[in-house]
Amino acid sequence: MKKSEKINGYGERFGLIIAFFIMIITISFLSDRFLTLPNILNILRQSSINGIIAVGMTMVILTAGIDLSVGSILGLTAVITADLLHSGIPVFLAILLGLLLGFCIGFVNGLLITKFKIPPFIATLGMMTLARGLAFTYTQGKPITGLNESFRVIGTGMIGSIPLPVIIAALVFFLGYLFLKRSRHGENIYALGNNETAAEFSGIPVKRYISLVYALSGFLSALAGMILIGRLDSAQPIIGQGYEFDAIAAVVVGGTSFTGGHGSVWGTLIGVLIIAVINNGLNLLDVSSFYEQVVKGVVIAIALLLHRLAQKKN
Repeated sequence: MKKSEKINGYGERFGLIIAFFIMIITISFLSDRFLTLPNILNILRQSSINGIIAVGMTMVILTAGIDLSVGSILGLTAVITADLLHSGIPVFLAILLGLLLGFCIGFVNGLLITKFKIPPFIATLGMMTLARGLAFTYTQGKPITGLNESFRVIGTGMIGSIPLPVIIAALVFFLGYLFLKRSRHGENIYALGNNETAAEFSGIPVKRYISLVYALSGFLSALAGMILIGRLDSAQPIIGQGYEFDAIAAVVVGGTSFTGGHGSVWGTLIGVLIIAVINNGLNLLDVSSFYEQVVKGVVIAIALLLHRLAQKKN
């Protein structure tokens, strides 16, 4: 890596962190409830769902792809897992089957893209509609409530004073970092994101890696869904709707390029926290939920603009 590229990389990373802390300081002046321990834990707990999904989304976008189906995969795997629990299947087996289903749906996305040459946007848009429709059909539009208490620990449990979902999310980010930055597989994913044709000529099994990242995205969406229904004690067919946009927002704000080959899970982590702080701060300030979307849209637009400016400098 050239010295100028390293400097630009550090600039992007620390610039994002500085912007994050400026946001925290500003909101803390506007609301005395913001920098309290219960609220900080609440922010971390709320952001854990989006964070887990966003790690998978980061891997997908690094290959110059997109996954619009994550929210629907979350919803479908959540209602099926809840129904399995109601039918008396052991908790561990129900979780395992739900995660496997998410992995398989994501893998189908990868096959549609690699085998049938369907653009990622179209393939995952179709899966988004299909999975959501299956969730409604499976439940007949009714919520599944009263989940096993031993299962609910995944969403409500605590280890010391730290919520279990936060610990799970931290573990997902750490493993995502090791996978992308400390393994040959991660190097190959970055390489195919930079130039898919060159990666293929260099012997990288491009189709296999694209299928893998979509499968991992589906797996992590299913994991996020289990944490969410464990916390809510309810699995509704509409659950997870719109979550794909928050995940994409976090990844983009975190500096991952839509053109692929550039970005990191640590940047995504900051992006996730920025989105969570915006949501939490607006709630504390009693700002209408309608404006939340406007603010997030402005943040995403600014992030894209700054990224484009950085690319021009390079």
